[in-house]
Amino acid sequence: MELSAISSNLLYASFFIYLIATFIFGATVKMTNEKTNRKLGNVGIGLTVVGFLTQIGYFITRWIAAGHAPVSNLFEFMTFFGMMLVFGFIVLFLIYRITLLGLFALPVALLVIAYASMFPTEISPLVPSLKSHWLYIHVTTAALGQAILAISFAAGLIYLIRQVNQEKATKRTRWLEFVLFALMSALGYIVVASGFGAADYKTVFEAPVNEQMTEITYEMPAIAGPNGGELVTEGAFGPLFETPGWMQGVNAPVKFNTIIWSFLAGLVIYGLLRLILRKRIAKSIQPLLKSASPRLVDEVSYRSVAIGFPVFTLGAIIFASIWAQEAWDRFWGWDPKEVWALITWLFYAAFLHLRLTRGWEGERSAWLAVIGFAIIMFNLLAVNLIISGLHSYA
Repeated sequence: MELSAISSNLLYASFFIYLIATFIFGATVKMTNEKTNRKLGNVGIGLTVVGFLTQIGYFITRWIAAGHAPVSNLFEFMTFFGMMLVFGFIVLFLIYRITLLGLFALPVALLVIAYASMFPTEISPLVPSLKSHWLYIHVTTAALGQAILAISFAAGLIYLIRQVNQEKATKRTRWLEFVLFALMSALGYIVVASGFGAADYKTVFEAPVNEQMTEITYEMPAIAGPNGGELVTEGAFGPLFETPGWMQGVNAPVKFNTIIWSFLAGLVIYGLLRLILRKRIAKSIQPLLKSASPRLVDEVSYRSVAIGFPVFTLGAIIFASIWAQEAWDRFWGWDPKEVWALITWLFYAAFLHLRLTRGWEGERSAWLAVIGFAIIMFNLLAVNLIISGLHSYA
C-alpha cells in the first residue's frame, strides 16, 4: 500500500477514535457517581490520546509521501489545525480534569477535520514561495496558537449554555442559538457536500470572466448561477438567481453557492432539532451542564487564551513577518491574510487587557471567547477562499 493511502487510512481512523471518545465524554453527563465519572473520563482521554497518536501517524506518513511538511494547502492545514486543537484539549484536560470539555472541544475538532476533507486531498508540489524552512516554523506555530485559542471557545460555550438564563427569549439567548446554528451550518455543509460528492454530481456553466467565456463547474446544484452565465449541462438543475456581479473571480459563484447550501442545510438541521426538542437547543442542553463549575470553566477559557496568545504571536505575527521578508522582500504588506492575522492578534490582546485590568470575567469573557473563534474561522476560511491576496494559494 502506498504511503499516501496509509496516511489517509490513519486520518480516518483518528476521526472515528475521536468520535467514540466524544460519546464516552457525553456519557459522563448523566453520571452522578463521581468514581464512575472519573473512570469514564480516563477512558475518554485515553482514546483521545490514541486518536491523536494515530493522527500524528497520518501527519508523518503524508510528510514522507509529499517530501515536505503537510501544511501547504487548505486540506493539510485544517487537518493539522484539528490535530493541534485535540493536543490543546489533552493538555488542558490533564491540568483541569473537566470531562465536559471533551464533549465540546472534540466535536469542534471533528468538524474541522471533516470540513478539511471537502477540499482537494491530493498531494501537490510546493509553489516557490512555500519552499522554505519557514513553512514548518510559521504555519505550525500559527496553527498551534489558533488551536489553543479555540479551546477557549469550547469552554466559553459551556459557560454560556450553563449560565445564560433560558427561561425567556432575550438577546443573549438568540445570539447563543445563532452560535449553535453556525456550528450546524458547518455540519450541514459537510453532509451536503459529502452526499453530492458521493453521487459525483457536476453541473457546468459558461460565463464571462475577465471578458472571456470560461467554463465553471458546480459540484452542488446551482441555486446561484454565474453572473451572465449559461447552463451547459443538459437536464441539470437551473439556478434560481445569479451571483451578484460584485463577486469577482472564476470560482466566486461556486463559493457563493456553497455558502447558500451551508446556510440552508444548517437551517434544516437546526429546525429538525427544534421540532424534536420543542424548545431552544441551548435550553435543552443546559440541564446537562449543571455539574460544571462556572468558575473552573471560566478559568479554562482564560488560560487557553493566556497560553495560545503568545504562541499565536510568535507564529502568525513574528515568524510570518520574517518569512514575508524572505519571500517578498518586505515584513508587512497589508495583504488580506496579514490584516486579518493582525485583527485576530489585536482582538485577543484586548481580551487579555479587559480580563486583567477591567475585570471582564464570567459571561463577558465567554462571549469574547466565542467572538474570537468566529474571527479565527473567518480568517481561516473566508479570507483564504473568498478574498484575493498573496495567501490565496492556501
